[in-house]
Amino acid sequence: MNKILVLVPKITQRLRYVFDLVLHEQLGFLVELTTVEAEFLTYEGIKICYGENKCGDSFFLKATQLLFEREIFSQDLKPFHYGESTVLFPVFNSESALPYDIFAASFYLVSRYEEYLPFVKDAHGRYQASSSMLFRLNLLHKPLVNIWCKQLEIRLKEHFNGLKIPERKYSFIPTYDIDAAWAYKNKGFIRTYGSFLKNFIDGDMQEIKMRYAVLTNKIKDPFDTFELQFELQQQYQLHPIYFILFANYDVNDKNIPIDNNEFQLLIKQLGDYADVGIHPSYASFDDKTKLKPEVQHLSRVLNREVTRSRQHFLRMNLPMTYHNLIDLDITDDYTMGYASQAGFRAGIADSFFFYDLDHDGPTPLRLHPFALMDGTLRDYLNIEPEAALELAKNLIHEVKKVQGTFITLWHNESLSNSKRWSGWLDVYKQIIIEAVP
Repeated sequence: MNKILVLVPKITQRLRYVFDLVLHEQLGFLVELTTVEAEFLTYEGIKICYGENKCGDSFFLKATQLLFEREIFSQDLKPFHYGESTVLFPVFNSESALPYDIFAASFYLVSRYEEYLPFVKDAHGRYQASSSMLFRLNLLHKPLVNIWCKQLEIRLKEHFNGLKIPERKYSFIPTYDIDAAWAYKNKGFIRTYGSFLKNFIDGDMQEIKMRYAVLTNKIKDPFDTFELQFELQQQYQLHPIYFILFANYDVNDKNIPIDNNEFQLLIKQLGDYADVGIHPSYASFDDKTKLKPEVQHLSRVLNREVTRSRQHFLRMNLPMTYHNLIDLDITDDYTMGYASQAGFRAGIADSFFFYDLDHDGPTPLRLHPFALMDGTLRDYLNIEPEAALELAKNLIHEVKKVQGTFITLWHNESLSNSKRWSGWLDVYKQIIIEAVP
């Protein structure tokens, strides 16, 4: 692995973090920072000068102020076109190898800087896609940080003859949220009786017949699509991750009772085929006292530590939600994405460590952004299966171009190919075919 020395005016937490993200994780360098100009000038290896002025004839990238600040301010991003992409944080210096501050721009996106500023929440208390700068610029579908890193790679290779940068590998990770393992089965007597009664009052005889047929084992429960998932895993050599809603019943948490034997057996079976994480209940996104027993109960069923998570309804409150996960030994979270729009919420198609702007420092929690969710296509965008497949193909193409990671979020019920999900099973199968490496 190549070492790269970077001369900076001052070493800050923000600067260390984003140089590690861009230069180490994306471009494969061992990064060393220095503030000593004499050390930098005598160094004979690969080196970058990042600051106000160029140092000698070195590779120079002019800096803006973002990475040298500690406070959180509204930023003047000044987006403009460079090459085939839109960039942020322009610099006005002809000697700079890039006409924008790639490190400040990348940090702004992956730290979710704009989400720390005042914003209007949606009905579920979430930051809305429509509030984001990327949505307003029609750039949610672009993994900008990956694209910018490619631009920096090109300029480095032009400057340093013979420079070898490790080739990255594209990957695909399908994930599933199990909000309701079954549509009719294993709900308990009271919920089942109440559902029959409601169907009767509504005069919905078709639903009564369906419920009865499932409960008497005459037909399969429509949400029980797990055998299909296992077949897809085997056929396409997939390595999915499951997130289980394992909480007491509530208005927004309608899964199977956690003490149900068949539900626990299903969870263990899923754990034999794939990685399993917690899908924290609706109200636990800002309440660690609710989240802790959910993690503990799931861990006991699996008989192993639970280290992965994705928030139910994608509810999160930065930075509180992430700190609660860290306190409960969650190492990887998969919530970073929008319910209402497809694309790249943090502008990147790879995992990265969560940086807490409130405390101005990195954390050990790795975030894995998803790009596409079934409910986004069907419920929020309200598009037909054919249009959904085209949107998915475009996202996959963008990720493959930068050798990133494409993550999908699906639910077992949306694979039922029935009722509101009629015709969508084939869409999912086609997405898999398109997405596999």
